Amino acid sequence: MIETRKIAKVLKSRPTIEGAGVHLKRAFGFSQVPTFDPFLMLDDFRSDNPDHYLKGFPWHPHLGIETITYVLRGDVEHGDSMGNKGTISPGDVQWMTAGSGIIHQEMPKGDETGSMYGFQLWANLPRSHKMMEPRYRDVKSDQIPEVLLDNGTKIRIICGKVGNEQGPVKDIVIDPEYLDITVPAGSEFTHTTKRGHTVFAYIIEGKGYFCKERIPFSYETEGFNYFDMKTDPVLNNGDLVLFADGDQVIVSTEEDPVRFFLISGKPIGEPIAWYGPIVMNTRDELRVAFEEYNNGTFIKLQKKKV
Repeated sequence: MIETRKIAKVLKSRPTIEGAGVHLKRAFGFSQVPTFDPFLMLDDFRSDNPDHYLKGFPWHPHLGIETITYVLRGDVEHGDSMGNKGTISPGDVQWMTAGSGIIHQEMPKGDETGSMYGFQLWANLPRSHKMMEPRYRDVKSDQIPEVLLDNGTKIRIICGKVGNEQGPVKDIVIDPEYLDITVPAGSEFTHTTKRGHTVFAYIIEGKGYFCKERIPFSYETEGFNYFDMKTDPVLNNGDLVLFADGDQVIVSTEEDPVRFFLISGKPIGEPIAWYGPIVMNTRDELRVAFEEYNNGTFIKLQKKKV
């Protein structure tokens, strides 16, 4: 019997400041570990104010994780210690595997109206792959397949599979799926999910229902603060839905369409020791990583010669 995933928890993204002064909203992060295993963090850096993003994320290290950046408006300029340089523009994705260590920078640039809309997801790596060779993938918008279902639902497949269409990002150890989905008004969308995988949705436009049950308090909600008493079962822009286990998710709409990311991955189930941009399994491993960063031995793979 097919079991539809129910909502386990709803989180509302909260304002924070990161990098050199980038104003963003954090959907989940350090305080939710290990709830979203194998994922560590999701940041929403959409803004129409250049003062909120232009300072960007100057040179900084990463180790033991993958960072996935998806841009909808504006551009993000990238450079790293492996010699990679590039710009991701609307519809593009940067999938960077830090592995054994990489130093990079990400500098957001707004569009002609001053808008910058982007998202960054952090995925953990298991102990067996923490020290793998760093890898950088620059996926252009026209490389990402788009599926249109009979009811008008539109799906961009960054990684994973919908029907016979496969996303361009493959061979990722946590077996992830990353879909950008728009469900039109008055419609229902069903998507099969793998049992045992962590599955969540992050709403970026419109509103919709992410569970057949529409009873307030039938699932846990983490609001903006203790005085956030809204219990409307319809979910909106900036809300994140963590699903319980099951075989499929069902999303429905009424008078408004909804656009959201549907993301899933296989849990790692290992201890997490996390400080800043480095994620290891033990505190001792963290200490060694920061010592190496400070004494100049952090980078294990040198810049490739042309």
